[in-house]
Amino acid sequence: MNNTANAKQSRNVQSVPVNTAPARKKKPASLDAKKARAGWFFVLPFVIGFVILYIPMLYKSVMFSFSQIKVLENGGYELISIGFDNYTEALFSDANFVRTLTESLKQLVLDVPAIVIFSLFMAIMLNQKMIGRAVFRAIFFIPVILTTGLIDQIDQGNMAMDYMNNGGGIDTGAGSEEGLINSMDVTSLLGNMAVGSELVEYVVNLVNDIFNIVNRSGVQMLIFLSGLQSISPAIYESCKMDGASGWETFWKVTFPMISPMILVNAIYTVIDSFTSESNAVMKYINTVYNTGTVRPREISSAMSWMYFLLVLVMLGLVALILSAFVFYQRKD
Repeated sequence: MNNTANAKQSRNVQSVPVNTAPARKKKPASLDAKKARAGWFFVLPFVIGFVILYIPMLYKSVMFSFSQIKVLENGGYELISIGFDNYTEALFSDANFVRTLTESLKQLVLDVPAIVIFSLFMAIMLNQKMIGRAVFRAIFFIPVILTTGLIDQIDQGNMAMDYMNNGGGIDTGAGSEEGLINSMDVTSLLGNMAVGSELVEYVVNLVNDIFNIVNRSGVQMLIFLSGLQSISPAIYESCKMDGASGWETFWKVTFPMISPMILVNAIYTVIDSFTSESNAVMKYINTVYNTGTVRPREISSAMSWMYFLLVLVMLGLVALILSAFVFYQRKD
């Protein structure tokens, strides 16, 4: 009897499963995952505002560009679809819009290389060790502060600021205006160098637009400064020990290392040029919206979307061209 009871008890004990494996601990999130979550936390206000406020406005703007607004007697409005009539009206019936758009593109081709090159040059100069370096950096960044907010609105009524921003000439009293320099001055300066008239005109426009170039180079200069300061001094010491000149060091080390900053500044300059309040196309679209006679709100919406698509195309071209020359340093 005792043997039978012991056997049953042993069978009961053996039938009970015993989990001897240790409990798995949850793997902690990596540093990159934590940074990604922190980044989403900081941009969350913008994302919420974009979804709630901007997307509905963008949708209405698109609908306005393809419709005609009919105001109802009891209040409100009704959208009547008219297809691409607003777009054809803006492109083929309004000659001023196409002319203003073309001139804006020409000015962009002139401004972007000049601003990027000037800001890079000043960043290299201000990155050198010298007395009062911080003061000079602040001086070149002051125009960025002066062209924002209330100060910019005050300056719009300033005749001297208007002259310098427009790059216009100086009234000589003889019925004509002269800039800082003209084509004859540059031609006589270059002398027998056999320089084409297009290059002479380009140099003249750059010099006469120098205030606008300096005024819009502050942010780009700071971006270049941050890129220059991120280059390891050991690289420059190695170049110096190998006997490389300053010119060779710039083209072999400095320029490739800051090429990503050149791409960033070029894209930033394009966006800043297209969206600034002084942009001629933006001013014309606002004029059509406020004083237009034939479907002003609808046609101005169509102009805005065509302008937006043009900005995207220009950004794509700039990114495509400059990306082929960008050097990214590996951090293995």
